[in-house]
Amino acid sequence: MTTGSRHEIERHEIERIVRAVLRDVLSIDSARADAFTDSTELFGALPELDSMAVAGLLTELEDRLGIVIDDDDVDEDLLATFGSLADYAVRKSAD
Repeated sequence: MTTGSRHEIERHEIERIVRAVLRDVLSIDSARADAFTDSTELFGALPELDSMAVAGLLTELEDRLGIVIDDDDVDEDLLATFGSLADYAVRKSAD
């Protein structure tokens, strides 16, 4: 397996986990979560993702991915789209 293929598999797995966390924390159905693309807007676009849900979402991502999300990293850009959240999770998982 090449490094690129391994990276793609890892990203796919992390995206799967991020979708599962969004589904579970926000209580949205699987079909809706599965339809998220990199450009799907999250914070401000999903009524379920309000400021109270953000803490639960980030805590669950930390638990499931074994990462630590720095408070300084949490801003509107992090939660802007599914892609920005998944990209962050990939980067943190690689640390």
